[in-house]
Amino acid sequence: MSNQWSNDPQQQAKQALRNLQRMFGGNGGGRGQAPKGAIGAAGLLAGLGALAWAVSASLYNVDGGHRAIKYSRINGIGEQIYGEGTHVRLPWLETPIVYDVRAKPTSIQSLTGTKDLQMVNIVCRVLSRPDQARLAHIFRTLGTDYA
Repeated sequence: MSNQWSNDPQQQAKQALRNLQRMFGGNGGGRGQAPKGAIGAAGLLAGLGALAWAVSASLYNVDGGHRAIKYSRINGIGEQIYGEGTHVRLPWLETPIVYDVRAKPTSIQSLTGTKDLQMVNIVCRVLSRPDQARLAHIFRTLGTDYA
């Protein structure tokens, strides 16, 4: 018979171990055990969360008035142009590069002199947009800030 209030630390450790075994999975009674399907349910929940993240990370949207090309870590810039809508990508391997293909105004300002030596400020407003068929070439040569 073991005394619960024994002063021997070795006996106290053995008694504590027996109590833990009885509470968490020993042969004694099943008190404190997790429900039978809890580990499976937690694994299923983690799997569903990972699947939801993978689906979310593999979709991207191209808004109206925009076009996209894909940069792949394996092949580089792709030639295919993606229009408006939702598209699929491989999360780590592919990155979409979205261009605004609407006409944008750019103002070019110049200070010039006239024949009678007066200074005149001239502003020329230019509407420009990229050629949609050549977006990959524009990205390779000029980058995303082409205007």
